[in-house]
Amino acid sequence: MNKTNRLITIIVTVILVAIVAAYLWDARSTVAVLSSTLRQSTPLVLGALCGLLCERSGVINIGIEGQMLFGAFIGFLANVYTGNLIMAIVAALLAGALSGLLLAYMSVSLKMDQIIAGTVLNILALGVTGYFYQQGLTTQGKLPTVPLGPLADLPLVGPVLFSNPPITYATLLLVMVVHYVLFYTRWGLRTRAVGEKPRAADTLGINVYKVRYWNVIIGGMLAGLAGGFLTLEAVGTFERNMTNGRGFIALAVLIFGKWTPFGAWGGALLFGFAIAAQTQLQLSGAVDIPHQFIGMLPYVLTILVLAGFIGRSRPPAASGIPYEK
Repeated sequence: MNKTNRLITIIVTVILVAIVAAYLWDARSTVAVLSSTLRQSTPLVLGALCGLLCERSGVINIGIEGQMLFGAFIGFLANVYTGNLIMAIVAALLAGALSGLLLAYMSVSLKMDQIIAGTVLNILALGVTGYFYQQGLTTQGKLPTVPLGPLADLPLVGPVLFSNPPITYATLLLVMVVHYVLFYTRWGLRTRAVGEKPRAADTLGINVYKVRYWNVIIGGMLAGLAGGFLTLEAVGTFERNMTNGRGFIALAVLIFGKWTPFGAWGGALLFGFAIAAQTQLQLSGAVDIPHQFIGMLPYVLTILVLAGFIGRSRPPAASGIPYEK
């Protein structure tokens, strides 16, 4: 795609966002939309960080959707049977770690085509969670909102940034942690080396397989936490296929953010705004068009962003290529 087409895509995207913002512009709606934007972006950020760790180490993760679904389901069951939200979060993390281990085994050890391995994981998650889910299960509540003292009373900023549930706060912290670890630590340097030049890294004594395994497992934990957000913080219950394509949108966010934590966060906020605006438009009746068209807004934005940015975003050089000693 040439520069002119990219510029047109960016302009169209900005115009769409501006039109939606104009329809929603008043103090109460602004706070509601911005707060919802942050929370709607949370699972997308976590999913994108999962994909980031995997791809930076050389493993394409198409299975983020399935990992999120496993985390959502196991976290929900843990909440139902233990009534302990901390244990439920731990269960969601473990579910994500195990799904990451399975993906790493298929991609790194068995050297399967990584796209097929991720697709297998998605189908497995959809089938297993759908088969074992029982209607009528009730949870013991969900994570509460935790206002951060006087900061929560600040105009506009307070309700948006300083009055959120725990996983939302943790996600903001994780963006900074992953950025620091990836670009300012030895572990991050080795991860990036393995994702770009695995043979050169191997000659320097770096265990390529070990680095890839750990990054895919840790990435799986982040995707599991994204699923846990849906059942333990956002909704409080589980429904079949409740991730509803968020794992694939997270991949688009990752591409949009050029495989960087802060770039992915910015992309997730953009998509989160589209989802929040879609919900607010449907509730307010601000536009007199069929709700199906409003519901398409996040996915239209996904297509526009991919069309405008995928051509100039370069993934890690060894991403998707099994390593042979």
